[in-house]
Amino acid sequence: MKILQFQPILKQILWGGDKIAPFKQLDCATPNIGESWELSGVAGDETICTTMENKPLNTLVTEYKERLVGKANYKRFGNEFPLLIKFIDARQDLSIQVHPDDATALRQGKMRGKTEMWYLMQSDADAKLYSGLKQQITPDEYKAMVEDGSICDALAQYPVKEDDVFFLPAGRIHAIGAGCFLAEIQQTSDVTYRIYDFKRKDKDGNYRQLHTEEAAEAIDYTVYDDYRTLYTPCKNQTVKLAECPYFTTSVYDIDSPTPIEAVANDTFVVLIVLKGEGTVTTDDGETVSVKAGDTLLIAAENTRLEVSGNIKLLETHID
Repeated sequence: MKILQFQPILKQILWGGDKIAPFKQLDCATPNIGESWELSGVAGDETICTTMENKPLNTLVTEYKERLVGKANYKRFGNEFPLLIKFIDARQDLSIQVHPDDATALRQGKMRGKTEMWYLMQSDADAKLYSGLKQQITPDEYKAMVEDGSICDALAQYPVKEDDVFFLPAGRIHAIGAGCFLAEIQQTSDVTYRIYDFKRKDKDGNYRQLHTEEAAEAIDYTVYDDYRTLYTPCKNQTVKLAECPYFTTSVYDIDSPTPIEAVANDTFVVLIVLKGEGTVTTDDGETVSVKAGDTLLIAAENTRLEVSGNIKLLETHID
């Protein structure tokens, strides 16, 4: 099966910045692009495959089944592609939020929860984000801190730079701060509980809805010493960043031909190009040129994949 490429869905958002269009080398004058949905099977927001008859992603899953996603993945997820891939550019602070796990989401009438991760790209010098609790609080204390506007005092805040990584299991409070530019990998889910929005008002003078009660049930109140993902960069090798039931993600920093190991595991592979340019070649000899901002989907039926050039990319799949 061909290497699959998709038309991104550009989300114009009030807090969006100006980094996505030049990063992806798009001839686009649209202001405030906050998100580029690179690969999406979310109902109503499916990305369209430009290399397979302009078909929506889930249509391809329905037609090709395990040939595209792998036997175990097709049995587990059916005709819905299980990952959502985005680039996010925040010109302003986003709201403090949390996502439920699958069990909590089902209890609350949602289809599934959301676990995700962030990989920081070239962000502003003063960019910061929130990830996790820095002090122990109870659900009642959480609600009181939301009410009096002090909830940020309980959160761990991090200055960030390019190549920083944060894994965000469902239940972890978090927020992207102004100046952050990042790649996000997550479960196919759009369930978000807004905890605190800095008492900002919308264009009509209204506060945005908070989900205080739902979030109180979804939050993991465990406190950890450090919420960053620490790793050792290494040239032309697999450097694993995250491994969970929903995705396994590695970073490759390549300047000589390098095989992508996961493609032999009967699973689809997603490649997200962060920097540079190069080529991607499958076992049947198909080769495509790629550059920063490109996202590729490699079908499970491929058994060999090699990347060449001077390029940095994320590889993600589901074991």
